[in-house]
Order: sequence, then structure tokens, then C-alpha cells
Amino acid sequence: MILLEGMSGWAVTAWTVAIIALSAFFVAAEFALMAAKTHRLEERATTMAGRAALKNANELTLLLAGSQLGITVCTLALGAITKPAVHHALMPPLESLGLPTAVADVASFILALIIVTFLHLVIGEMAPKSWAIAHPEDSSVLLAVPMRAFMFVARPILKAMNNAANWLVKKAGATPIVGLSNSQDAAGLRQLVEHSAQVGALDLRYRDSLTSVLTLRDQKLRSLLPEEQDLAAVGPDGTLAEVQAVTLEHGHMRVLVRDGGTTLGVVHVRDTFAEPDLNRKAMDLARPPVILSADMGLAAALTELRTARTQIAVVADEGREIGVVTLADVLPGLMPSQIVEGA
Repeated sequence: MILLEGMSGWAVTAWTVAIIALSAFFVAAEFALMAAKTHRLEERATTMAGRAALKNANELTLLLAGSQLGITVCTLALGAITKPAVHHALMPPLESLGLPTAVADVASFILALIIVTFLHLVIGEMAPKSWAIAHPEDSSVLLAVPMRAFMFVARPILKAMNNAANWLVKKAGATPIVGLSNSQDAAGLRQLVEHSAQVGALDLRYRDSLTSVLTLRDQKLRSLLPEEQDLAAVGPDGTLAEVQAVTLEHGHMRVLVRDGGTTLGVVHVRDTFAEPDLNRKAMDLARPPVILSADMGLAAALTELRTARTQIAVVADEGREIGVVTLADVLPGLMPSQIVEGA
């Protein structure tokens, strides 16, 4: 009541618009950052707004606390300013209809509550939420700077709220998060594939292929090695002619140069064709071998092979070489025949 004394209808309208707009700002800032991809925000970190958005992503719980605080204050402000104004504005028309004062007062109160709640939910929350989710990175960057300014001013309060919330989360046996993360582990993705296949959203022909790809993270290099592997190799004094002979015998384009149980280098038979002297030692054309641990995951092994620009690696277990693997051993799992046939 006291707030409305001396306040004109235009003033109440202006305050209402400002409060709903402020509520929309906090809602959009919250949902935009929840839906935004971190790597896309990193791509926009070349501008001040982009860097501010990335900082917000790294302080996710603090930003959520700020958004919730802002939305709550806006809700209370609407209840203190707009609702009483609408309530009193509806009283005369209802009384003019012949309703008793008590009935008109209750009816105007209910109508005012419905009108204010509708305006707040639809304009102040649902509309900005939908916009933010539809354009997460754009809205995150657009709202980042003013949101950082608000968080700077309200940081002591936000930290106190956040610490209290984190304490409750820990007491419930969960781990509070600090930054934004869009990653998904392989187990969760496999569960999603299985569920999609069961409900008919995913063709059963693709289920096994996708599942096998998702298990790459869990598989080790040793799982690709046969019990007995026949290595295509020549000795340390082997010649280019011997390399060609081994290629004809084993059918492998890459031949190892080995001294006992140690690989000294790798020779591609293609390189031997340009050499007029086939009695030249193979080690002269050999490239250093890539040595990978038998316990290395397949995904990490693929990264190592790509970095080294090679298609073959020697697998070692506690310093002892136990075999070789190639890209051809892994790629069939990445490009299954079912997917190729269905393309």
C-alpha cells in the first residue's frame, strides 16, 4: 500500500515493464548458459562479451545463484507493486456491477493474481527461456557483460548462498559442480543407444555398430593382438631386396627391421622401388618405430598414430614387444559395414 501512494498508473506500468524485462534477462542468462556448448563459447572468446560468457560458464553455480536471486527479487517486486495496483484498479469496475465490497475485493484480488502471474510467467520467463534455448551461444554472449556486472556487485551474497547450497548438496551425498560441462561418458552414451534401439528410435542394424564404436574408450591395445602374430620383419643387416621378398611372402606393405626382440625401424616397400641398389641396407630407409603401451586405450592410440603420421605401431608390455597394430585393425570398428551399406 505504502509503495503505491503517490504513484500514478503510468509509473506503475513503467515499473511493471522494467521488472518483467529484468526477470526475462535473468531467465535468459540462466537457460542460455545451461544450453550453450563450451567449445563454441571458446571460439567466441576473441571479444570482451565472449570472454565474459566463458567466465560465466566457468562459474556456473555462481551464475545460477545470481539468476535465481534476480528472478526472486523481480517476483517479489511484482507482488509489491503491480499486483496491488491491478487489484485496486479492478475494484471500481467490479463494484459498479453491483457486487458487494467484500466480494469485489476478493474477485479483484484473484483476477490481479492471475493477470500478474500470467504476465510474469509468459513474458518474464517462458518467452525468454525459449529464446535462450533456441540461441544459446548468441544469447550467452549478448547477456554476458551485464550479468558479470550484476555478479560483481552481488558476489558476497551469491557466494554465501552458493556455499550454503553446496553444503546441503554434500550432505545429500552428491558432488557440487562449479563449471559448465557438456561431456558425456561412454557408458551413458551406450545406455542412450540401447534405449533408443528398444523404443524404436534407432535402427537395430546400427545399434551394434554404434555400441562397438563407444567401447573404443574402454578397450586396450592388447585386445587387438592375436595369440600368435607372424611379424613381417628383416634383421638389422637386411637388404631392400629382403624387404621386397618379405612383402611378397606376408602381403604387408610395411616391414619391420628387428634385432632380436627389439624393433629398430619400419620400412615401407614403396620406398624400395626408387632405389637402384637393392643390396642397400633396409635401415638406411627405415623410419623410427612408434612404441605404444599394451594398456593404452584405442582412442589414445589413434591419436598417437595420427600425430606420428604413421599407420603402424609396435605394442610393448612392460618394455617387452608383444606385437604390432595398424590403423586397419581399428578403422573397421569406426566405419562398420552396416553403416556403409545403409548410407
